[in-house]
Order: sequence, then structure tokens, then C-alpha cells
Amino acid sequence: MDTQTLITKFTELYQPTSEIRTFFAPGRINLIGEHTDYNGGYVFPASISFGTYAIAAKRKDRTIRFYSLNFEEKGMMTTSLDDLAYRKEDNWTNYPKGMIDFFIKEGFNIDHGFDVLYYGNIPNGAGLSSSASIELVTGVLLESLYQLNIDRIKMVKLGQQVENQYIGVNSGIMDQFAIGMGKKNHAILLDCNTLDYQYAPVDLGKYIIMIMNTNKRRELADSKYNERRSECEHALKDLQSELHINSLGELSVEMFEEHKHLIHNEVERKRAKHAVYENQRTKEALNKLQVNDLTGFGKLLNESHLSLQHDYEVTGIELDTLAQAAWDQDGVLGARMTGAGFGGCAIALVDKNKVDQVQKKIDEIYTNKIGYSPTFYQATIGDGAKELKL
Repeated sequence: MDTQTLITKFTELYQPTSEIRTFFAPGRINLIGEHTDYNGGYVFPASISFGTYAIAAKRKDRTIRFYSLNFEEKGMMTTSLDDLAYRKEDNWTNYPKGMIDFFIKEGFNIDHGFDVLYYGNIPNGAGLSSSASIELVTGVLLESLYQLNIDRIKMVKLGQQVENQYIGVNSGIMDQFAIGMGKKNHAILLDCNTLDYQYAPVDLGKYIIMIMNTNKRRELADSKYNERRSECEHALKDLQSELHINSLGELSVEMFEEHKHLIHNEVERKRAKHAVYENQRTKEALNKLQVNDLTGFGKLLNESHLSLQHDYEVTGIELDTLAQAAWDQDGVLGARMTGAGFGGCAIALVDKNKVDQVQKKIDEIYTNKIGYSPTFYQATIGDGAKELKL
């Protein structure tokens, strides 16, 4: 849906009396560095061309009216600047409400309400981070509508706080960071411990990033996510009996191999191994892209998936089938699951000229084995959250 159509819908819905403004925040993919963020390691995300649009206009009173074209059955939802508490029945509007609430608590002057229409083209439940996209599009909306002077990393941190403290999801900062700080044709190597980051040009030449959605909702992800976190924490504790470290991300591969015997539980040892090796792969991925070694980069993607499959055990039959089917195709340099796992999406690096035949073949293999089709998207790497000047 183009922005002009969205503006027309907004006007029909609200009959605004002040200037209409348009905002966009992307979704994100993580190229490599999975389940490393809460282990104090590196991640390597990029913001993508899919995302969330917000059309907004200020009001003269303290009322806020929300409408989403993705949840039309919920109708228009209304609240006030004086009533921003989390309510389960407020459903998707808790994400923007949380951002407004946290902005006000930070001391930003938001003295009038606004009307807003949201529309997202990120596939729901695909693990491309639609919730962080809504948070950040609301952040740039508030920044522009109320002429606030807010540092972008500060906004990113507020988005994570909304997720952790308001919504109650114990997630890391990667999603909000990638969406808030994204840059066209660049990925971000981010140290989750310190928030030090650097941009890496992603020049894929004749290759594209193909997103493959398993179309399986990630219902297992949350419980297993907490389980994996505690397994890594136990492993860290065992290592701390001899090593002065605060996170698994501080370990080199050599150091880990030398001290892994300190981890008593075999399963926990495997979890820690993934965190350490994946962290190393993420740093190597930057080097590969800097020297334009796409074959080497593709190989790291494959190794990442195998580690997530065997050591971290978060893939599942759907993601493994997609990755394996992709590896078997001519014209694919590498493929891996991306996101928390247990459903959601995988990505593949595919020759532009072979996309159709690769998709056809993967679709056939996956459907035969799983019983329903995956969905394919081609993602370009775009800018982070911003106001669109039309």
C-alpha cells in the first residue's frame, strides 16, 4: 500500500485539522550472530525494506486515537495522555502507548494528543521484529510532532525499556538498535555489552538476500528462549570458578576450548560453545564483507545454522528443511535461520539470476516434507526509522 493511499485513509478516518505527517520504521534481519546478544557478544543486523508506516496529525486536546490497517477488526482505539497504563485488552496499542508513556516519564513535553494510522507490511509472526518497528515509528513520530531533541540511541533504549518493563518481554537491544540506527546498504556490527557499533557496507553484487518464512508461528520460542538463557548463565557460572569474565562474549574460541571442562553439564557446555563460536563468526563476517568475500560470508551463514541446530537446538524441522533445501541449490552461497528460532524465517544469499528456480525448488521440497508452503520475500537493506518527506 503506498503512502498516498494511507494518507487518504487517514483523512477519511479522522478529518484532521492540522498538518498530516508520515513516518516509517523498518523491520530487521540479523545476518549472523544469533542468541549472542544476551551472552554479551556481537550481533550483525540490518534494517530492511519492509516495515511500519505511521500517518499522524496533532490534536488540540489530550486524546490519542489509534487505528491499524493490520487489525481493522479492533476498530479505532482511544486513550488519553492522562491514561497510559498497560492493559492487556488494549492489544497492539500497548506498543505505541508504552513509547508515549516512557517519553513523558523521561521528561519530554508531550502536551497534546494526536490521531494516528498504522500500517505494517512485515509478515506477522515471522520474527522480523514488527513490535520494535511499531515502537520506533512511534518514537520518530513523537520526536517530529513535538519537536523533541532526543538522541537516537536514547530512543532505541526507550524502545527496549518498553519491551522489558511495559510489555514484559525479556529481550535484548538488537531489534530496536537495528531499526533505529539502520543505514541503507549497510549492516551494523553491534557489541551488545557496550553498544559500540560500526557500519559495514553490504555490497552483494549479483546476489540478493532472500527471506524464507516457514509460516510456522513461533509459539515455542518464548519458553525455550528463557530456558537457553538460564543454561548459558549456568555455564558462565561454572567458568567463573576459574576465569574472571562477566559474559560468554568475552571468551575467544581458544580460551573456551581450554576451559570448557569447567562446565559440568554437557548440554550447558554445548549452549556455551554456540555462544562463543557464533560470536567469533560474527566478527569474521564483518571481515568477509569488507574484502567482498561473499563465498566466505556464505560459509559462515551455513556454520551458524548448523551450530544453532546441533549445539543450541533452536531450529526445528521447518527451519532445518528450508536451510538444507537452500544449501542444495545451485546459485545459493549460504543460508541460515534468523531470529529466535522454532519457526519464523531463514535467509539465503542467492544469485539474482537464479532466484525463480531456487524458490521453486525450495518450495517443492519444503511443501512435500512439511505439508504447506513457505513464503519468499526479497529484502533490500534500507535506512532506519525516519519521517518521510513526501
